[in-house]
Amino acid sequence: MGTLEERIIKSETHIFKAVFPSTTNHYDTLFGGTALHLMDEVAFICATRFSRKKVVTISTGQIDFKKAIPAGTLIELVAKVDTVGRTSCKIHVDIFMEQMYSELRETVVSGTFSFVAVDENKKPTPILDDL
Repeated sequence: MGTLEERIIKSETHIFKAVFPSTTNHYDTLFGGTALHLMDEVAFICATRFSRKKVVTISTGQIDFKKAIPAGTLIELVAKVDTVGRTSCKIHVDIFMEQMYSELRETVVSGTFSFVAVDENKKPTPILDDL
């Protein structure tokens, strides 16, 4: 399956979304809970692609909301494996915001999510067979 570094590079995951009014709050910005949901989803996909095992979220690290995300913008979520343990991995996620009709792009939310690999009995199992 390649080296650890190659697996980390191959598992980097990107998701693009348009921010529509149906996902915004009364301030016309993306709900924080929606941002967290999307971050956990992209982190889960990244952890699964990295390990090719069943994984579950066990914790989140600090999530920094640097700027509100208004309706009518595009976001890109980027998830990368940050650290790898025996049965777990930590995924770093950034949300980048882009204006639809300009080149302006900035990091607006960052955080980490930890996952543990589980077996058929939902017990922790080595995240990689060759580690």
